[in-house]
Amino acid sequence: MTLAIVTAVSDAEIAEIRARHPGVFDTPGKLIRRWAPWAVAVLYVFWSLWYFDIARFFETSDRVLSLLRAFVVWEDMANWQYANIYRGIAETLAMAFLGTLLGTIGALFVGFMAARNIVTFAPLRQVVRRFLDILRGIDQLVWGLVFVRAVGLGPLAGVLAIFVSDVGTLSKLYSEAIENIDRKQVEGVKSTGAGPLQVIRYGYIPQVLPVFISQSLYFLESNTRSATILGIVGAGGIGMIIIERFRASLYDQVAFVVLNVLILIFAIDWLSKRVRGWAIGTQER
Repeated sequence: MTLAIVTAVSDAEIAEIRARHPGVFDTPGKLIRRWAPWAVAVLYVFWSLWYFDIARFFETSDRVLSLLRAFVVWEDMANWQYANIYRGIAETLAMAFLGTLLGTIGALFVGFMAARNIVTFAPLRQVVRRFLDILRGIDQLVWGLVFVRAVGLGPLAGVLAIFVSDVGTLSKLYSEAIENIDRKQVEGVKSTGAGPLQVIRYGYIPQVLPVFISQSLYFLESNTRSATILGIVGAGGIGMIIIERFRASLYDQVAFVVLNVLILIFAIDWLSKRVRGWAIGTQER
């Protein structure tokens, strides 16, 4: 038989324990600090819903349903211009591939200049990094508008927009990978009397190349989607066809184009896994 002994604790003893271990007990200040951020977040969400008049979505539900129906009910497919659609998709893929390739080549050089363990002269490194901040800080869509204005309508503007944006982002990712390499391999190459370029070739690149390939392949997939949006602002590709179909209220053709773009993204993702597995010496499924 187990005897339970209950000992009464006086208020004075509780006060003494509270004073000795204040962090164990909840106080009004702690409760406010714990729950105030949640309360502010909830209030901000409700204020945002009110400010953007979310009720209008429910008031126009009939129009939303009719628009969704227009997307899924495909009519008169015999008159669709499939050649133009697939030409636009091929142009979009070419834009993404060429822009990513040029961005990767540019980042391969600029990334080393932004790495702390390569460029030890801090002022030069900071100038390079701030330049990359400018390239990365301006959205790709804005770059598309700039180059459409500069070189005119067409895929060249999209390629340049992807190239400039990718140089800014990939260079930052590459420089971080370079800074995190194993120094022992670099020191081993240096001990053979190799020059600076040989040290980079045999000490740095073998360690970071799989990371570079993986990141560039991801950007190829991402840029394929971005190239679609760039086409909407006049940078060529399938985006121009999408905006034309939208303006003509041919929503079923828009849905068909988007479905083909999704299939293209899936194919690129599958191929990227195979190339990534080859680069790092493993076979991904």
